[in-house]
Amino acid sequence: MSTPHPPLPAKLVAGLLLARRERFASLAVELAAAFGRIDLVSAWMPFDYTEYYSEEMGTGLFRRMLAFQPLVVPERLPEIKLATNAIEQACAQDGRRTVNIDPGILSLERFVLATGKNFTHRIYLGQGIYADLTLIYHRGGFQMLPWTYPDYADAPLQRFLLAVRAKYARDLQARGPASISGGSR
Repeated sequence: MSTPHPPLPAKLVAGLLLARRERFASLAVELAAAFGRIDLVSAWMPFDYTEYYSEEMGTGLFRRMLAFQPLVVPERLPEIKLATNAIEQACAQDGRRTVNIDPGILSLERFVLATGKNFTHRIYLGQGIYADLTLIYHRGGFQMLPWTYPDYADAPLQRFLLAVRAKYARDLQARGPASISGGSR
């Protein structure tokens, strides 16, 4: 019989997709006000993997990732996704989003994105939000899954997530030995 235990807190990560890079600074300030100090920021990454966002947001999109210092309990993911949706709506112009914000949580074992869209591999969390198991950590790296978005499977984003994972492991160590039990292979 398994005995239920609360999960370790996770590292909150947000991916921003936008056409106008100059909007990033104000969005980062707004996200930090909502979720706490930002401790890691990725380089700019061109987003040319799909045309899914082209009609709404235009072309020439860029992705930039943020990781936040405060660790979060995983069950907050629906609340966080709803908050990022509200920021997206507040930034919309003429009914079209100017930014797409993908929040996710990183643990030693996995990276999970939040989404409002159901699909076969997504688990319902509540409040209209699903967990999308995007990457698993195995043998020293993140492994993509058949449904992993191409940008999350690509080396630049994975390098950033590995840096976030290393920072997260240090964060857990600073909390004490009980925080590090289980998780990585």
